[in-house]
Amino acid sequence: MKKNNKGFTLIELMIVVVIIGILAALAIPRFMRSTTKSKQSEAKQLLKQIYTMQHAYRQEFNSYCLNGITASAAAPTTFARIGVDIGATARYAYVMTAAANTFTCVATATTLDDDATTDIWQIDDTGTLACNQDDSVL
Repeated sequence: MKKNNKGFTLIELMIVVVIIGILAALAIPRFMRSTTKSKQSEAKQLLKQIYTMQHAYRQEFNSYCLNGITASAAAPTTFARIGVDIGATARYAYVMTAAANTFTCVATATTLDDDATTDIWQIDDTGTLACNQDDSVL
């Protein structure tokens, strides 16, 4: 008499579930880090644009512009004087401090991912782009 058992045993199914759990535990943090890094590209791109436009403004008017001004998705046209518009879906708030010969613009975001860590980027009149606090680091 021949037994014709088809299907999987409970042990085989449990092993597959454990393997999938291990793979998910490794993949999910990496995925979250990569999505946060892609969101950071908004700040880097806009800060570089602000740097370029501030230098163009200084060439024309002999000083930098927009001291003590904040731009964000709620106030997207605040930097329009130098030709920079913040998108309506911007994740960062941009704060400009400027004098005649120097400027610094700081981008701050608190909602890049599901933790409470703030992401802070800044650029200055020398073109130095720096991350003061990186939200993508676990």
